[in-house]
Amino acid sequence: MNEFAYIENNLKSITEAAKAAAAKSPYSQEYDILLATKYASAEEINYAHSLGINKIGENRVQSLLEKYDKLDKDGLDIHFIGSLQRNKVKYIIDKVSMIESLDSVELAREIEKQAAKKDIVMDCLIEVNIGDEEAKGGIAKEDVLAFAESLDAFPHIRLRGLMTMAPKCTQIDEYRKYFEESYHIFIDICEKKLHNVSRCILSMGMSESFEAALMEGANLIRVGRAAFKKD
Repeated sequence: MNEFAYIENNLKSITEAAKAAAAKSPYSQEYDILLATKYASAEEINYAHSLGINKIGENRVQSLLEKYDKLDKDGLDIHFIGSLQRNKVKYIIDKVSMIESLDSVELAREIEKQAAKKDIVMDCLIEVNIGDEEAKGGIAKEDVLAFAESLDAFPHIRLRGLMTMAPKCTQIDEYRKYFEESYHIFIDICEKKLHNVSRCILSMGMSESFEAALMEGANLIRVGRAAFKKD
């Protein structure tokens, strides 16, 4: 008996739902699925990886460090997707391929400092506070372009696009206005050709909202609970 059969079943449902949602998008974008592994064990992550999932995202530094040595990292693309304290950057700078939650010049300075020590260039997404929520991090939407331009001062940071989390909504369609607005900001950034990025990333949509995000142009969705639920 396969103890992780629920993951395979969940991923099948997610893949089918994502395909259907993307087909409704006017942007005809290619997209990737990233598994948010906050509550997943290393064994669950490795099983999902064996099924072809190659992108994961961790929300907490301690959780990433606890799982890191147990992960099958061959072909695995690890992102950091949670709020990142400056004093924790040094612990993950050589363990992730992207930081999706860049939300301040101070954090950029620390990423630059630690990346320079390792002689690497860190791919980053600007986190946008699309709902103007005081309790959430992220750059105010009206400040995104200026912040993106300020990153030119950091040679060890490569801006790859934007990440956003919409406010909690009760209906899928309610998310769409936030994702639509995020997409327009994203297009403005990409058209500037900042950092000579060849393929801009728009990371938005989680377990309860990834379908709406895909309809509005997301090309990276972050699915966690829906992938690892056992019921």
